[in-house]
Amino acid sequence: MPICHTCTFHSTLTLTMLTSPFLSLSEHAFSHTPHHFPSRTASQSPTLQPKFQSLAFGNRGGSEFPSGSCSNARRRKGALMVRSKSTLGVEEVVEGGVKGKGEEFDAIVIGSGIGGLVAGTQLAVKGARVLVLEKYVIPGGSSGFYQRDGYTFDVGSSVMFGFSDKGNLNLITQALEAVGCRMQVVPDPTTVHFHLPNNLSVQVHKEYDKFIEELIINFPHEKEGILKFYGECWKIFNALNSLELKSLEEPIYLFGQFFQKPLECLTLAYYLPQNAGAIARKYIQDPNLLSFIDAECFIVSTVNGLQTPMINASMVLCDRHFGGINYPLGGVGGIAKSLAKGLVDQGSEILYKANVTSIITEQGKAIGVRLSDGRKFYAKTIISNATRWDTFGKLLKDVPLPKEEENFQKVYVKAPSFLSIHMGVKAEVLPPDTDCHHFVLESNWNKLEEPYGSIFLSIPTVLDSSLAPEGRHILHIFTTSSMEDWEGLTREEYEAKKQLVADEITSRLENKLFPGLRSSIDFMEVGTPKTHRRYLARVEGTYGPMPRRVPKGLLGMPFNTTGIDGLYCVGDSCFPGQGVIAVAFSGVMCAHRVAADIGLEKKSPVLDVMLLRLLGWFRTLA
Repeated sequence: MPICHTCTFHSTLTLTMLTSPFLSLSEHAFSHTPHHFPSRTASQSPTLQPKFQSLAFGNRGGSEFPSGSCSNARRRKGALMVRSKSTLGVEEVVEGGVKGKGEEFDAIVIGSGIGGLVAGTQLAVKGARVLVLEKYVIPGGSSGFYQRDGYTFDVGSSVMFGFSDKGNLNLITQALEAVGCRMQVVPDPTTVHFHLPNNLSVQVHKEYDKFIEELIINFPHEKEGILKFYGECWKIFNALNSLELKSLEEPIYLFGQFFQKPLECLTLAYYLPQNAGAIARKYIQDPNLLSFIDAECFIVSTVNGLQTPMINASMVLCDRHFGGINYPLGGVGGIAKSLAKGLVDQGSEILYKANVTSIITEQGKAIGVRLSDGRKFYAKTIISNATRWDTFGKLLKDVPLPKEEENFQKVYVKAPSFLSIHMGVKAEVLPPDTDCHHFVLESNWNKLEEPYGSIFLSIPTVLDSSLAPEGRHILHIFTTSSMEDWEGLTREEYEAKKQLVADEITSRLENKLFPGLRSSIDFMEVGTPKTHRRYLARVEGTYGPMPRRVPKGLLGMPFNTTGIDGLYCVGDSCFPGQGVIAVAFSGVMCAHRVAADIGLEKKSPVLDVMLLRLLGWFRTLA
């Protein structure tokens, strides 16, 4: 639901579309059932399934996304190498190495979400030999895609940050360019259109002045407070955007940045323990405006402003105006596919249908992984793109929980999951000039964080009509939902509840935004927290960590290193948290720290020990 992340759900996605016996196995009794509405002839509904199967199993070197391109050529250790394939089939990998080489990898990455892929590609560019292991048949996790009845659906959010051509926070652009890839994008003129209680309607225009003007029109008595709060956001953003982003756990880089940009580093240090809601309340008194800022933060972090770190909020609330929201032509899934191809073009590997069930340790050090079919792979370092709960609760067997992870779980709990609806509708139901993204909370601010209280809606076909058949639009709808709501149901009860909740959500959108919506639907598919847990391998289908109480900014958020030697974490349960920019940043930081530890970057062991102890002490303050 929230704008950034590497976002929620839904790989019923590839799996129920493909005819592999492996994919027909079910972890629970409930299928992810599509609902069809007979309003189109066969000629209007070309199936894309053969193309999708080609993407999953064959011709992996090419791009199914016309928006992007990757150079197959790369130079490594003085040699020009050209590779024609971007993935390995199961039969091409043997235990301990690829194609019988019998050597260990520099790094194994568990999972191919954006954080894992950025970490893997950054390491590969530095000369490391990387193996990415992905449980399913395409990369991306919650930034993947699937195709049905002529529609190409994004698995998660369609709001993409990090795609601009300027600054240092365009991390997706940088990650793609590092491996010789580019993607065509469509700029979104409006980040999100809020529809809020008391008939408050606010469009977040790309142009900052236009957004601020609209906000002041709604709250003229709070003009000074609005300018001061968003002005502080810009102060943080500008400081962050001026720095070269690498690992905050690597002292040589960290001290170098401090000496080059001392004021910017001190600015970030000052705001590190602070939250957006507290700063907003220094300048603003109007409860409705404060509730609006809560809604802004909720999209960023799934919690209100008082629980959202100011640095996280500033990254999003400013980058939407600085770099803007840019949608990749062909769909969000092209990002992960391009990164996966670039990874292999750099001489590393990605293996699909590779379900990691445990991390192998020896004398307290992570040395490899074991797959569900019994195969084992070994590496100097292991990087987990799973959540920290899955990493330490499921993948590490018979290993005591490190003290650092105990502290993390004292400060953070698992955020709720989502109910997600992918819908195809007749184009005429949308008014002219409909915005791509909407946030709906009709009547009561107190329902902002309640299950099914608020609705986030993306209509990516507003920006890229090729994602749907002619005369159709895609509606992708998110609302928070907890696993407890879906446990203990029979199959019939489960399917009935999915339909009931989807009907209620659809009716709300029909009443608020699109009269006649229900009668215009010609395809609908509903996913629940169980769907997210099953296909994204996220415990309880969680979207990520959520503070148990009002946090001290980002002080309690762990970085990439862990209490297990040789094991690193990457993704939304690491600093700086949830969102596309955040998990990409996590990937960049992780790659830099790992590269230093395996000898590909400068390293000072003495300074390392001192810095890591200092950072650990800071986390205890949270």
